[in-house]
Amino acid sequence: MISRSSHQQQLLLCLLLHLCLGIQLSYSLATTSNQTTAPAAAVPCRPDQSSALLRLRRSFPATTDSTCTLASWRAGTDCCHWEGVTCAAAADGRVTTLDLAECRLQSAGPGLHPALFELTSLRYLDLSFNSFNESELPAVGFERLTELTYLNLSYTDFVGKIPHGIRRLSKLVSLDFTNWIYLVEGDNDYFLPLAEGRWSMVEPDIGSFLANLSNLKELYLGNVDLSGNGAAWCSAFANSTPQLQVLNLPNTHIDAPICESLSTIRSLTKINLNYNKVYGQIPESFADLPSLSVLKLAYNRLQGRFPMRIFHNRNLTAVDVSYNSKVSGLLPNFSSHSIIKELLFSNTNFSGPIPRSISNLISLKKLGIAATEFHQEQLPTSIGELRSLTSLQVSGAGIVGQIPSWVANLTFLETLQFSNCGLSGQVPSFIGNLRNLITLKLYACNFSGQVPPHLCNLTQLGTINLHSNSFRGTIQLSSFFKMPNLFSLNLSNNKISVVDGEYNSSWASIQNFDTLCLASCNISKLPNTLKHMHHVEVLDLSNNHIHGPLPQWAWDNWIKSLILMNISYNQFSSGIGYGPVISANMFVIDISYNLFEGPIPIPGPQNQLFDCSNNHFSSMPFNFGSHLSSISLLMAPGNKLSGEIPQSICEATSLMLLDLSNNDLIGSIPSCLMEDMSRLSVLNLKGNQLHGGLPNSLKQDCAFEALDFSDNQIEGQLPRSLAACKDLEVFDIGKNLINDTFPCWMSMLPKLQVLVLKSNMFIGDVGPSISEDQNSCEFGKLRIIDLASNNFSGLLRSEWFTSMGSMMTKDVNETLVMENQYDLLGQTYQFTTAITYKGSDISFSKILRTIVIIDVSNNAFYGPIPESIGDLVLVGGLNMSHNSLIGPIPSQFGMLHQLESLDLSSNELFGEIPWELASLDFLSMLNLSYNQLQGRIPESSHFLTFSDLSFLGNVGLCGFQVSKTCNNMTPDTVLHQSKKVSIDIVLFLFAGLGFGVGFAVAIILTWGISRSLSLPFQQSTIVEDNVRLS
Repeated sequence: MISRSSHQQQLLLCLLLHLCLGIQLSYSLATTSNQTTAPAAAVPCRPDQSSALLRLRRSFPATTDSTCTLASWRAGTDCCHWEGVTCAAAADGRVTTLDLAECRLQSAGPGLHPALFELTSLRYLDLSFNSFNESELPAVGFERLTELTYLNLSYTDFVGKIPHGIRRLSKLVSLDFTNWIYLVEGDNDYFLPLAEGRWSMVEPDIGSFLANLSNLKELYLGNVDLSGNGAAWCSAFANSTPQLQVLNLPNTHIDAPICESLSTIRSLTKINLNYNKVYGQIPESFADLPSLSVLKLAYNRLQGRFPMRIFHNRNLTAVDVSYNSKVSGLLPNFSSHSIIKELLFSNTNFSGPIPRSISNLISLKKLGIAATEFHQEQLPTSIGELRSLTSLQVSGAGIVGQIPSWVANLTFLETLQFSNCGLSGQVPSFIGNLRNLITLKLYACNFSGQVPPHLCNLTQLGTINLHSNSFRGTIQLSSFFKMPNLFSLNLSNNKISVVDGEYNSSWASIQNFDTLCLASCNISKLPNTLKHMHHVEVLDLSNNHIHGPLPQWAWDNWIKSLILMNISYNQFSSGIGYGPVISANMFVIDISYNLFEGPIPIPGPQNQLFDCSNNHFSSMPFNFGSHLSSISLLMAPGNKLSGEIPQSICEATSLMLLDLSNNDLIGSIPSCLMEDMSRLSVLNLKGNQLHGGLPNSLKQDCAFEALDFSDNQIEGQLPRSLAACKDLEVFDIGKNLINDTFPCWMSMLPKLQVLVLKSNMFIGDVGPSISEDQNSCEFGKLRIIDLASNNFSGLLRSEWFTSMGSMMTKDVNETLVMENQYDLLGQTYQFTTAITYKGSDISFSKILRTIVIIDVSNNAFYGPIPESIGDLVLVGGLNMSHNSLIGPIPSQFGMLHQLESLDLSSNELFGEIPWELASLDFLSMLNLSYNQLQGRIPESSHFLTFSDLSFLGNVGLCGFQVSKTCNNMTPDTVLHQSKKVSIDIVLFLFAGLGFGVGFAVAIILTWGISRSLSLPFQQSTIVEDNVRLS
C-alpha cells in the first residue's frame, strides 16, 4: 500500500514517503492561471507590488535544496515577468498569480511574511512544497486576499488553527491544506500515523469554516485535524458546499459516521476518507451521485453491506474499501463497458464467488479481493487475463490452494500480495519471472519450504515481506543485500534461522535499507551487517537469543535514523542509549523482557509508545514526564522501580495508557494523574506500596476505562467524583485499606463490568436499603463482582441480583474479549483482573465476556440465599462461603448451566442438597463443607467425581462420597441435559501476568505468556497527495 517514488528525494529527517491523499484535480482556472509564460501585462508591474515581492523573497534565503533561484526577482525590473509571477492584462499592473510550487524554499523567519498580503489582487496562490518550519499561519492577513479562487498551502509544514480570514474568501474554488504525515506500515498492513499532533493543522469548527465558501469545487484537507467536529463534519459539507466536486479528507481523525445528506451534493466526483475512524454503514445514496468516479474509504471502521448499486455508475474509475474488516458484500458481474481502474476490497468481509466476468475490466490496474473462511474457493483463472494489472492483492482465509499458475501471465505486476489467506505450499518459481515487481508480500498464510532463491532474480524489488508462514531452513542475510533496490525485508515468525554471511562493500542496497524485521529467527548475536546500515528506520529483532549489552556501534549507526525499534524478548543487559535519553527521533520503542538495569531511560519527545516492562530498571528520573510530550502508551510493569511516582509524569498530557504495576513504588498517587489527564483511559498501579487516599476531584471529561489500584496500601474512601467517568468498565481496588460503605453510587457508571473490592475494610449492607430507591443500586452491566474479605453485613436482597442483566443474557454485538483498540499499529489493550476462582487466586490476563463471577465470601452476610441468583444463567463462578447464610440451597441453582465453580462452605445452610445441582454438567469445583446439610448426596456420575472434601462438616449427609450409607433410602436417578460444547474458563487463565498491550493486528494477543513475540513494524514512508494510491 506504500509507494516509494519519493523515497530519497523527500527525506529530510527519515526515509519516508507521504500518505496517499488522493488524486488532485485541477480545474480550468488553475490550469490556465498557473502559467509563468503568460503574455506580458499591458501595464507594467506597480511599484508596491514589486516591493512586496522583494520583501517576500528576502524571507527565503537561498539553499542548495531550492529548485527555484528567483534570480529574475530584481529591483528595477518588471515583476510581471518574474519567475512564478503573472499579472493579468486587466489587473492594472497588479499581481494576480504567484506560483512558487515545489521550489523547496525554506522560510528564514517565524512564518509567512506579511508582505504577501499586500498582493490584494491575487487570484491564484500556490506555495506548496516549501517549508515554513512548523510555524502557524498568520492570524490576520488572508482576509485581504478577497479575489483568491485558488489557494494551495499543501506540504508547507504549517501547524495550528486555520486562520479565520480564510473563511472570508468567498470566491475560493480550490483549497488545499494537505500536509506531511509519517506513516508506518505494520505486519498486517495497519498504518501508524506518527505525526499526529506534530505537523498538523487544526479546524475544530468545520461548519463555520465552510459557511461562506459556497463556490468551493475542490477541498483537500489531508492530515488536518477535524476530530473536534464529531458527527457534524458531514452535515457541514452538505449544508455549505453545493458545488463541491472533490472531497479529500484522508487522515483527518474523523471518528463519526458518514451522513446520508452528503449525497445531496450532486456534483461530487471524488471522495477520499482513507485512514480515519469512520464507522457505520456506507450510504446507499452514494450510488445516486451521477458523476462519482472515485470512492476511497480504506482503513476505517465501516461495517454492513457495501451498496452494490454503486457499480452501476458508468463514470466509476476507482473504489477502495480495503481494510474495513466488517464491510461485507458480493462482487457483481462486470460489464465490458466498465472503465474501472482500481477495485480494492482486500481485507474486508466480502464473500461468495469472485465473478469470472472480472476479466471484462480491461482498464483495471489495481485489484484487491477478499474471501472469508466460510466461502472457500479457488481464484478464477479469468484474473490471469487482466494483463495490464500492476497491483494484485488477495486476502482472506477463504482463498485456498496454491498460488495460481496464471499469476505468471501478469508480467506488468509491480505489487503482488497474498496475505492472511489459506494458500499453502511452496512459492512457485515463476514468481522470479515477474521482473517488474517492486513489492512482494506473501505473509500470514501457510506457505512452506525454503525461502525461494529465485526472488534474487527480481532486481526491481524494494520490499519483501514473508512474515508469519512456515518457511524453513537457514538464510544468509547477504543474499538479500545483493539485490540492488531492496530497502525493506521482513522474515519474522517463520521456522528459519538467519545468519550473517560475508559483507561485501559493493552492495548498494545495504546503504538504503530502512526496514529490517527478523523476529523469531533464531539469532544469537547482532548481525555484523547491521554495522553498515546507517539509515535503518524500522528494526525488529524481538524474540531471539541475543545477549549482552547493545554495542556502541549500534547507537552510532541508529541514533539519528531509527524511529521504530523492537528488541523485546532477548537477553540484552546493562544500560541502553546515550546518557539519559534513548533517542530524539524514535516514535516506538519496545525493549521489554530483557535484563536492562539502572534508571529508566527517557525515550525522547517524539516517542508515542515506550514499553520497558519486565526488566531490572530501578528508578524513574524526576523529570521523566517533561520529555514525553507525544507519548500515548507507557508501560513499565515488572521492574524494580522504587521511590515516588514523579509529578512530571502529568506533563505527558497525551498519555492514554500508563502501566507501572508490580514495582516497589511508594508515596501517594499524584492527584494530577487522575484529575488532569484528560486522555488517560487506562491506569494500572497495582502491586506497589502506594499509600494515602485516591484523588477526589475527577473532572467531567474523565476518560478512564480501566483503573487498577489493587495490592497497595491505599486508604480512606472511594472518591465520589469517579461517577464522572462514564466510560469506566473495570475498577479494581482489591487488597488495600479502604474504609467505606458499598458504592451504590457507582451504579451511575453505565459501562461498569468489573468491580473488585475484595480484601479491604468495607462495611454495611450491599445494595439499597429498604427505604432507598431500589433503582439507585442497579448494576446492569456487571459481569464480575468481587466483595470477598470485607466487613459487609446484612441480607443479600433478591432485587439486587435481578438487576444484573448482563449475567442473564448475552449481547451478540460484543467482542469476546474486553479490550481497548488503539490506533498505534492496530494494537489492542486487554483488561485484566485478579480474583479467587475455583479456590485459587488467579490473575486473568484477559477478561473474556464469557467469564461471569460473583464472590461475596468471607463477610458477615446472613439470611437466606436469594433464589433470584438462579436467574443469572451466565454465571460461571459463585462463591458465598464464610458468611452466616441460613436456609436451604435454592433448587433454582439448577438453572445455572454455565456454572463451573460453586462454594457455599462455612455457612449455616440446612436441608438436602438439591438434586437439580447434579444436572450441572460443567460444575468442576464444589464446596459445601461445614454447613448443616443432611440427606443423600446426589449420585449422578458427575457428582461422584467430587471427593469427601466437598462435603466435610455436614454430619447429616450420606452417600458414596462420604462413605456413609443412607438407610432406608433408594437412590434417585438424575437425568442430565445433553452435553453441549462450552468454552471452559480455565482455558483462558494465565497466572500473574497483569496488564498488557498486544501488537497483533489480525488476531488478539496479550503481553505475557500469549503475547505476540514481535512488534509488527514493517516500513515507514511518506506519500504525496497526487502520487498514485497503491
